[in-house]
Parts: sequence; C-alpha cells; structure tokens
Amino acid sequence: MHQINMGDDLRERNREIAAENTVMLKKHGVVSINIMSAPGAGKTSLLVASIPGLMKKYRVGVIEGDLQTSRDAERVAALGIDVYQIETGGVCHLDASMVHSALHQLDLDSIDILLVENVGNLVCPAEFDVGVDAKVMLLSITEGDDKPKKYPLMFHESDLLIMNKIDLAPYVDFDIEKAKSEARDINPSIDIIEISCKTGQGIEAWVDWMVRLCDERKS
Repeated sequence: MHQINMGDDLRERNREIAAENTVMLKKHGVVSINIMSAPGAGKTSLLVASIPGLMKKYRVGVIEGDLQTSRDAERVAALGIDVYQIETGGVCHLDASMVHSALHQLDLDSIDILLVENVGNLVCPAEFDVGVDAKVMLLSITEGDDKPKKYPLMFHESDLLIMNKIDLAPYVDFDIEKAKSEARDINPSIDIIEISCKTGQGIEAWVDWMVRLCDERKS
C-alpha cells in the first residue's frame, strides 16, 4: 500500500519556491527579514517606529501579509516606501509562493532591505520558509512568559527575539528573565532585544541589528 502525505509534498514544494526566492533576492542584492508574531504583538508598529531610522542608510521595501484589509499596509506606505499587500483570505501564514508573486511586483533594484510582515500566528509562519536571510520573532510581554516553551518552533527558527511593550512591564505578570532563559534553552544563539514601540526604547538597537545584517550580507 502506498500512502501520500500531502503535508510533506506541500512543504517540499514550498522549500523549492523559497530557494527560488532566495536566488532572486540575492541576484538583486536585497537583504530580507521575515517578521513573525501573534496577532496584536505590534509588528506594524515595529515597522512604523523603525523604518525611518533604517531609511537613513538603506532603501526599504515591505511585503505586508494580512488575513483581510490593507490597513497595516497603508500605515507603512505612509512612510513613503514601496509596499506590497498580500491578503491571504483566511490562510494563517505567508508561504513562499505568495512571497514569490509579490517579488515579481516589486522593483527589487530599488530596494536594499525587504521586510516581510507575516500573518499574526505563533505556529504556521515558522513552518513555512519564504526564502529570507533572517527570521525575527516579536513577542509582546502582554502575551505571557510561557510562550517559548508552548511554541518552541517559532523561537527555534528565529535569529532574533524582540520583546515588545516593555513599558508595560510594571503592570503585567511577565518574568522577562524567565522568558529569555527559556528562549535560549530552545535556541542558544538567538539574539534578544527589549523594546517599546510606544516610548521608542530599544528601537535604535533593532535598527542597528538590521543595519549589521545588511552590512554583513552586502560585504
């Protein structure tokens, strides 16, 4: 008896297209980052707070993934950069094929760094590579410090953990050091930055992290 695992076939095809995306981006000299989080963690606020600083050195483009509406894309586009909106229509993540289509709609020769804002979800986005240089996990401290152990794949796959809404630390039951420790148990090499999109704390460190990534990839 032969059994076909559709999930494995889907992921293998996704890996193939992700590899094509990687080749395309490198051909045009574009450094790319996939930003992932739960809904409401502050991905769009993170982009709005940090892109102006990043634009001082690099030309920025954004792929914006959402289940419905273009509200987040409009907020980012107001910064005066090239934004491509993907409405997934209920799919809980971006996949390599969606990003591949978006890349053909962007002028990659006018972009140095491409930021991909994934759909808000702590499971599926980590399972589907889209062909980027780095993956960033955004964790709001309002979500609870148990998230690294509950959603280990997201933390294992990420190069950087950003802990957002740090200004609310005095008002929420969140053990910052515990969350850091458990994230490093899963991924010892993960970088960690504490930020507040509201106050601006840590935004410069996040911009510096992106600049270093660009400098490394472009050297």
